[in-house]
Amino acid sequence: MSTRTLTAEHLSALEAQAIELPSWAFGNSGTRFRVFPTPGTPRDPFEKIADAAQVHAFTRLAPAVALHIPWDKVDGYAALRRHAEDLGVTLGTVNSNTFQDEDYKFGALTHQNECIRQKAIDHHLECIDIMDATGSRDLKIWLAEGSNYPGQNDMRARQDRLQDSLQQIYARLGDDQRLVLEYKFFEPAFYHTDVPDWGTSYVQVAALGDKAMVCLDTGHHAPGTNIEFIVMQLLRLGKLGSFDFNSRFYADDDLIVGAADPFQLFRILAEVIRGGGLNNPDVAFMLDQCHNIEDKIPGQIRSVLNVQEMTARALLIDRDALAAAQQENDVLAANAILMDAFQTDVRPQLAAWRASRGLAEDPMAAYLASGYQQRIAEERVGGVQAGWGA
Repeated sequence: MSTRTLTAEHLSALEAQAIELPSWAFGNSGTRFRVFPTPGTPRDPFEKIADAAQVHAFTRLAPAVALHIPWDKVDGYAALRRHAEDLGVTLGTVNSNTFQDEDYKFGALTHQNECIRQKAIDHHLECIDIMDATGSRDLKIWLAEGSNYPGQNDMRARQDRLQDSLQQIYARLGDDQRLVLEYKFFEPAFYHTDVPDWGTSYVQVAALGDKAMVCLDTGHHAPGTNIEFIVMQLLRLGKLGSFDFNSRFYADDDLIVGAADPFQLFRILAEVIRGGGLNNPDVAFMLDQCHNIEDKIPGQIRSVLNVQEMTARALLIDRDALAAAQQENDVLAANAILMDAFQTDVRPQLAAWRASRGLAEDPMAAYLASGYQQRIAEERVGGVQAGWGA
């Protein structure tokens, strides 16, 4: 059994860790057959941010909240920004949406109809206007575009139109703003997807410039994909802009981080640390989850704690011993060094560290005992509950 201990240097790195929360994770969600309502669900973006602030209050890991437009549209974004800051959090990434409008049935930024394509471009320019008001740095783009049948579309022409659209959006970015392009290998397009993998995203953003980066969603890969290799490569190329952390068993399940494969999360974070991505302002950590059957705030608390725990384990890797074993091609020793760190139970050390900072040793238990969930269930009566897509 490992006896490795978190050092002051490790704890300093953990102190700086920040994980952005998605506003939509606090709304109702479910399966493709039904969305399940729950008492106390937010009815507007202000209440979503209030719930997200609870996660940060109990963990000190989640200081920012990502917005999704038009799901989080409000009349005044300056007021929303002040509301967030009053609760101890900031507004983070602005996510665009070109997958729920009738006009985008056959594409948005890739559409052959120039009027529809311009509409999609204008939506992203509006998102940048919102970023100006909220102080957000990143515009994140995920495109549900592609085709279902061979011959349906000219795939090359769609790539050309995508690059032209992205160029127009990129040109509107401020000096301190970025564009991050997400990828997904399928769904809802089943024959070809316009941005199906990290290579396509990289090719598109590399042609834009230094302010364009790749977003890696951990659920957006074919089974068996070595995600940590992609992490390594994008860090090596200087193009890993952000993560969407979640977990999957089969496809894009958007489950609690680390639920399906904690070892994979550990391996990813080991490469993040190796590549200089931990607490690097150029690499944003964000969750992307839809809590189908579990309560929303506890689900987010569990996810950020899982990321923290696996980060701590990855920090315990004896890098000098590992490098020496690798240099000697000592396969079993190298693997044992990695597994020694992974199998270390850091939870008691993290609990003691939280206590030293004035936090509850068990943030989940502290939240459940706080009465917040019961209060919002009583207060949030009437109105329309927010949900995935609203």
